[in-house]
Amino acid sequence: MSSTVFIDGAAGTTGLEIVERLSARPQFSLLVLDEARRKDDAARAEALNAADFVILCLPDEAARQAVAMIENDTTRVIDASTAYRVAPGWVYGFPEVVGRETVAQARFVSNPGCYPTGFLALMAPLVRSGLLPADWPYTCNAVSGYSGGGKALIERFEHGDGRNIAFRAYGLTLNHKHVPEMQVHAGLVHPPVFAPAVVPAYRGMVVEVPLPLASIPGAASPAAMLEAFEEYYHDSPLIQVSATVPDELTLLSDCEPRDGMTLYVAAGANGSQARLIAVLDNLCKGASSGAMQNLNLMAGLQETAGLLV
Repeated sequence: MSSTVFIDGAAGTTGLEIVERLSARPQFSLLVLDEARRKDDAARAEALNAADFVILCLPDEAARQAVAMIENDTTRVIDASTAYRVAPGWVYGFPEVVGRETVAQARFVSNPGCYPTGFLALMAPLVRSGLLPADWPYTCNAVSGYSGGGKALIERFEHGDGRNIAFRAYGLTLNHKHVPEMQVHAGLVHPPVFAPAVVPAYRGMVVEVPLPLASIPGAASPAAMLEAFEEYYHDSPLIQVSATVPDELTLLSDCEPRDGMTLYVAAGANGSQARLIAVLDNLCKGASSGAMQNLNLMAGLQETAGLLV
């Protein structure tokens, strides 16, 4: 028998991708509210309590309100907002970092942000293993396709003044909403200096952590970091570690969806500096397929079921 899934916020960018993915999955049956009822609180509350699984694709406050509407002790929740990513009682939904069994057994799962997915894939294993110190002031440079900004930014880039933007730096107040989960789940003493940007590509993402290794006390060599990644992710079907670094890494304006992520360790010849780089799709591993991976595990299915592997 299929499990019922209600997506609250199914009309948003992430919600639409999840609906498309689930529509072809016989293991799941979608509970759908028509246009007239999808913003009706009584109808939403009924669906939230009737579903086996709920996926929230809402702004933070609306996500909190939705969780408060659940009155039973059986509905299981995956929240794609930032509302619960460092909240007690919620499991952070990054199976490769927190453990697949931890996600599988959870009732409340917070889906990681797109940028933190790349950052944590790079940093969490190295800090945990002592190859990088937890108390260093790290920085993170990242660039994303404009779909990560939701409907408003998509509209701006495709039809508004954004059509003339070649590069958009933002988060300049240094309080980006992704920073808390980046710090907490990497086990860092200090919040990283996070420098995100958007380019005129619909999807795709490059996340980078530059490392002045000669100045970082106790830092491992680039070779040791690469070996640690290869060992840590050896059984991961979605995270690949490249032993070689190409001459350039590019985001294409018309790239195809991709559910995986590739990690690189770029280093100078003398090993005194390194650049840890993650390449992923902000709408896939950074959003919808991340949610699907969590849902598969929570439903007792193969974690890659329905994904582009």
